[in-house]
Amino acid sequence: MKLKSLLPWLCVLGLLIGLAWMYAANQNKEAELSLLREDSQQLQKLRAELEEASTTQAKAESDELARLRKDNEELLRLRNEVRQLRGDKQQLATQVQKAQAQAQGAQAQVEALRANPGQLALPGQPGVAAQAAAARAGQPAPNLEQAQANACVNNLRLIDGAKQQWALEKQKPAGALLTAADLTPYLKSNVVPVCPAGGVYTLNPVGVMPICNIAGHAVAR
Repeated sequence: MKLKSLLPWLCVLGLLIGLAWMYAANQNKEAELSLLREDSQQLQKLRAELEEASTTQAKAESDELARLRKDNEELLRLRNEVRQLRGDKQQLATQVQKAQAQAQGAQAQVEALRANPGQLALPGQPGVAAQAAAARAGQPAPNLEQAQANACVNNLRLIDGAKQQWALEKQKPAGALLTAADLTPYLKSNVVPVCPAGGVYTLNPVGVMPICNIAGHAVAR
């Protein structure tokens, strides 16, 4: 009789124990799920940071590669410019040397005519009368005025060659202004030549031929 009366209580007690165990199990599962959610969130965050870092690094590498390519192209362009400038400088130096030789020859003619109007030392014919040499060549005899004009024209060419050298080395564009002091390092004896007839030279900007104020003393175009 007593056992029968206790049986319902024992069932209730067992049920309570089962419920308590299930509650505790559920609490453990909730705690584990919470930890798993936190771990999943942390993992997603790490993945996002990794992807962002990877994207940033890839962009930085791409930018650096583009910069290096641009620097390489600029270097090649500068090398080509330097090579071209050297060629232009050598060509201008040759032209200046030629103009110097012509100017010296013309100046020698002027000095010879001044010293002896009837006698002119021609290249390859020293000491021969100018009139006789010109007659044999079928040309009019040279005179002091013509010799001075020739010398002046050669001087103008010499000055123009020095202007081009100055503009090339100083990287000056056409139209740049300059002074006689700018030209002296590019002229023989560091002296700007003067017109043998007393004319006055106007240097003019880069790209414009210098001129003399005496009529007929001009470089043919």
